[in-house]
Amino acid sequence: MAVLTDFLTLTVKVFGYIIHSLLQWVMQPLEKTVATEICLITGAARGHGRLLALEFAQRRATLVLWDVDSEGNENTAQKVRELGVRAYAYTCDVSRQEEVYAAAEKVRREVGDVTILVNNASIIAQKPILQCPDELLDRTMRTNCHAHFWTVKAFLPQMIKRGHGHIVTIAGSLGLFATGCMEGYCASKFAVVGFHEALSHELKAKSVNGVKTTLVCPYFGSTGPSGCFGIR
Repeated sequence: MAVLTDFLTLTVKVFGYIIHSLLQWVMQPLEKTVATEICLITGAARGHGRLLALEFAQRRATLVLWDVDSEGNENTAQKVRELGVRAYAYTCDVSRQEEVYAAAEKVRREVGDVTILVNNASIIAQKPILQCPDELLDRTMRTNCHAHFWTVKAFLPQMIKRGHGHIVTIAGSLGLFATGCMEGYCASKFAVVGFHEALSHELKAKSVNGVKTTLVCPYFGSTGPSGCFGIR
């Protein structure tokens, strides 16, 4: 009898999930309005970061742009301003904890509380593990993974306090499956996918319904002439 009860319960749940999915497919949610949001994008000087900045600008969000490349970052900010949107460019090496916290405090003073955080900055070590210098492996982990810890710690508390916010993690396809010759990069992306999923579960467990999370895993894309081929 217990087996039959479990089977019927499981069947009801499965059909319930199917119906729920069909309803979501038919009644698609409205696009999120970001016109009143302050959106911070890391790695905004080129590649996906610049494209994201321009997309958010077209939707009238206020942009806060972080990158270690000051010139490229300012170029992105200028393109955003040409669309009639406010943009603030900050030089910040997200692989350095102290720079992240200092820049975050400066943003709070000069712009306001960030309501959308897009962790996009990324570098790649294009060498097999045995040929890759330890310094490059360390920087890869700090930029691609640890920076997410620091930015979330800097901005999430205020989002929770206000009951409003959104954290977007730009990971990559190699955070879902691995390939040879890029062990350090794959490890950093697997780590950040795990961090994002754990953070999402924690927010749900604490009923922090006003703070949303989105994980994005793009395929291949060039980050430009910096020498880093961005397999995001």
